[in-house]
Amino acid sequence: MSVSVYKNASLAQKPGLYDIVVKDGKFEEIAPNAAAKYPDATVEDLGGALVCEPFVDAHIHFDYFYTANLGSKANGSGTLFEAIDNWSEFKKTLDKKAVRARALNGIRQMIENGVQYARTHVDVTNDKQTALEVMLELKEELKNYMQIQIVAFPQEGYYAYEGGDKCVELALKLGADVVGGIPHFEFTREEGVRSVEKGFEFAQKYDKLIDFHCDESDDEQSRFSEVLASLAYHNGMQGRVTASHTCAMGSYNGAYAFKMMTKYKKAGLNFVSCPTENCYLQGRFDGFPQRRGLTRVEQLTENGINVSFAQDSISDPWYPLGNGSLIHQLDFGLHLAHMMSVEQIESSLKFITTNGAKTMRVDDYGLEKGKSANFVVLSDNNVIDAVRNTSHVLLSVRQGRVIMRKKREELTTKLPE
Repeated sequence: MSVSVYKNASLAQKPGLYDIVVKDGKFEEIAPNAAAKYPDATVEDLGGALVCEPFVDAHIHFDYFYTANLGSKANGSGTLFEAIDNWSEFKKTLDKKAVRARALNGIRQMIENGVQYARTHVDVTNDKQTALEVMLELKEELKNYMQIQIVAFPQEGYYAYEGGDKCVELALKLGADVVGGIPHFEFTREEGVRSVEKGFEFAQKYDKLIDFHCDESDDEQSRFSEVLASLAYHNGMQGRVTASHTCAMGSYNGAYAFKMMTKYKKAGLNFVSCPTENCYLQGRFDGFPQRRGLTRVEQLTENGINVSFAQDSISDPWYPLGNGSLIHQLDFGLHLAHMMSVEQIESSLKFITTNGAKTMRVDDYGLEKGKSANFVVLSDNNVIDAVRNTSHVLLSVRQGRVIMRKKREELTTKLPE
């Protein structure tokens, strides 16, 4: 029997200090002054540091990591569509060893930033499936560090790319967990609708989740989220379908958006917003005022609809920056969504923890007795300071085992007394 106690932890929206007791990789107890019951345990004093669930990145592209300056043209227009065109040429040169090295480099950075769960969209619109093969291997190799879901993502479309639908189906047969799509990139709205319908056909045939890049545009006529909602509702797939990006929702008229909130909720649709990348890629065709491309995070949240924030990219043709820090995404997301009341900030960790876990349908998750002892320790003592300071992750524990540690003193500037 192995017992560890992490003393004097602060928990979000709970007064006082708590002791976290871990036994054989599970949470045994989380309560004030619990350490005294376990005299033989290994004890670590957290000194009031904030403890929360591990971070969940429900939308990212491992296969694109660090490709921003690798032979692809610069994205001069800063648009989604030019980036896709540039990637289309570059991916012909993909090498398995290089894809693996770049992916591992980015995943390591994510783990150092407290991410233990990730859903990676892997481009399957190619002949060799090089990237998919690498990600399937990494999913197994890294399972003790990160739970990875793989989306069979046709970056160039089901039908805009010849045989794209067949590429998606092959990826699902090879082991991808989630059906992906990009209906706003198809030639016509009709083909976009057809791609969503095909995605649902695959999901039901292979018993998979669905996560579509959806309405990643400023075009107020891009309305594929309504198609996702309708099919999720009518096929009884509530909770199993995700609409990622939905930037166009920020341009919808108020009457239409109001109507759709009820539909989204009935459909049990999940939404993922990628704050830094969405605001970088969108608004490119505007003069001023210039749109920032974020979906209606506050309105969706107020209507009881599940929304999470994600990184999306780490230095690729779509976005030149990115560092795997979801606290950074949370900071940007709250600013861009105008969700800056004290109450909103204090409850905001859900956007990078529990909401993402709900999207990925992770069952064994949460700071509760009997659950796997997965958690992170931050360098601040409360949520307000953690967001304000874009807090560092000092400790990441997975199934009771420390997988990453930083010393607090390394983060402190030494000044004379």
